[in-house]
Amino acid sequence: MHPGRLKRREFITLLGGAAAWPAAARAQQPAAVVGVLFAGSPEASFSSAFSKGLSEMGFVEGGNVMIEYRWAENQTDRLPALAAELVRRDVAVIFAAGGTTAVAAAKASTATIPIVFSIGGDPVKTGLVDSLNRPGGNVTGVSFTNAELTAKRIGLLHELLPGARRFAALVNPDDQHTVAAVTVDAQAAAMAIGWSIEVLTANSNRETASFASIAQKRVDALLIGPSPLFVSRRAQIATLAARHALPVIHFARAFVEASGLMSYGSSIADANRLGGIYVGRILKGQKPADLPVQQSIKFELVINLQPAQTLGLEVPPSLLARADEVIE
Repeated sequence: MHPGRLKRREFITLLGGAAAWPAAARAQQPAAVVGVLFAGSPEASFSSAFSKGLSEMGFVEGGNVMIEYRWAENQTDRLPALAAELVRRDVAVIFAAGGTTAVAAAKASTATIPIVFSIGGDPVKTGLVDSLNRPGGNVTGVSFTNAELTAKRIGLLHELLPGARRFAALVNPDDQHTVAAVTVDAQAAAMAIGWSIEVLTANSNRETASFASIAQKRVDALLIGPSPLFVSRRAQIATLAARHALPVIHFARAFVEASGLMSYGSSIADANRLGGIYVGRILKGQKPADLPVQQSIKFELVINLQPAQTLGLEVPPSLLARADEVIE
């Protein structure tokens, strides 16, 4: 074989091998580790929405990204220790959700690891970021309207129950921002339509189950205030509402999917998906301080006709027409 041809072939072979080196190096890179701190109980819908956002940025759980979940199981006093575990694990990013207490615990645990949140309410008022456009520091994320929709939910109850006069609102006292927002807005909305209101609290399984005491107050309807605790007890709440023939409006579609009557609120799944996208952007090199807080603006009204029939309620056609989903 001609020496010149041999050298040329060897050169082409070596060049091809060199071109493959970067791909091989990328394949051998360890997966990024993301920490998730959630105030509530394990939720498949939460995990899938967050993972969907990550995948939109090219990160696949179990592939090029690993996720370390820490669930507080509605015990907020566990959050600081769980956040500290993620810091010791040296995760690349912490995604905190399920209330401002989870985000505050993450923020108190580290000033260097990026933190992305998904919460209802104003993160500026609660001191999580300096401003929406310029969060500052190591924290940014997604905020969605939640407790602030109380007046709208009462209006929907009034449309469903035009003859009602008394109702109650159930809130978790551990969510102080939510309690304040729900109480003020509920009282104002009730006064505007001539309703009376009683705000009740529950922050344990036993108290959540005490629907009998709520029914004894002879209220015409119940509003459930936003809280991870209530989400984790949604099947129990739906069962008790049916047992005591009590119409209930919720803040998230998960309740209606668990046989609740009606819900109106921001799409929490969409907010968590957006949170996953932000985590992906940070993994690709962007800094939290350069990512403005996003506002999730997707709202949904969901109605379940089966509990309505059980309660003997006829849902007005105008309400059905506005529903994003009607479960039959």
